[in-house]
Amino acid sequence: MRSLRAAVPATVPAVTLTEADIWDNLGKYAEAARGAFAANTERAMRSDIALFTDWCHQEARQAMPASPETVAAFVDAMAASKAPASVRRYVASIASFHRAAVAANPCETQAVKLALRRMHNAKGRAQLQASPLNEGAVRKLLEARGISRARRGNPMLELRNRALLVVGYVTLCREGELVALRFDDLKVEADGFATIRIRRSKGDQEGRGATVPIPADAMRHLAKWITAAGIKDGALFRAVRHSGSIGGPLDPGAVARVFKTMATVAKLKLPDGQATPRVSGHSTRIGAAQDMLRYKETLAAIMVSGRWKSPEMVGRYVQEQEARDSAASRIAAAREPF
Repeated sequence: MRSLRAAVPATVPAVTLTEADIWDNLGKYAEAARGAFAANTERAMRSDIALFTDWCHQEARQAMPASPETVAAFVDAMAASKAPASVRRYVASIASFHRAAVAANPCETQAVKLALRRMHNAKGRAQLQASPLNEGAVRKLLEARGISRARRGNPMLELRNRALLVVGYVTLCREGELVALRFDDLKVEADGFATIRIRRSKGDQEGRGATVPIPADAMRHLAKWITAAGIKDGALFRAVRHSGSIGGPLDPGAVARVFKTMATVAKLKLPDGQATPRVSGHSTRIGAAQDMLRYKETLAAIMVSGRWKSPEMVGRYVQEQEARDSAASRIAAAREPF
């Protein structure tokens, strides 16, 4: 009983903040935090808080400051239809919202922790992973014709899509990193091998930057796009209008749409047996990581190439490939069939 009591956190202190205090604290925090977080992080938090406050309004509950019971009920409601990883992110955003308001954090209480445990017991912790676009898949997509399905008569769009695909694969760029690549940071050597600088990434919010290779075969696709589009500065990857003229920089969300369209038009049969809607802007990153393991690269080398700070995500990406390369699989291939 003593150990159980020790495991239960202290109750949330009584809230004495007025509504004016809360808005004042949130305003001060917003001003102090300006430019401190990546744009994607800020967008996700705003979206999460909007979802929570809308739910509270519909349920006639108070969103700020929220009670532990309100957040626990929100977790239970979201767990019915949302992925566990999404619900955990919602809770993290609610916690950040309360800390910014200098209000007691309901997410640290046992009620919320038990709600999360209920969700994990029912649905597990596994995160639905996007389908990989590995070496074989990339080749099939490059060989397909009409890979800009909605605009089959737009060769400029197909040049852009092929370049986007191969550069995404060889650089292991996240979709936000991929659309942020700039012509000014591209350096091409005499033999066609090139490097490009990633100025900022999810794991490099302070902008130290990283230089990554673009091998000659990938550079050929990129060079065709650059020449045809007349790009001499600024963003490498840009929108293509129906007329074939070049627009502004691509939005990060466009990367997933391009890859999905290419996979659908190429009638790609994915290695994991899933349908093409599972293709995402990270699919080339996942496929490249799996291919590196297949080529016997070490975990450390894969982490460096993909600019991962922790082996956890790499492990999730390559676990299927590891199963294929496991001792059990090697023995099964060597022994007589049952």
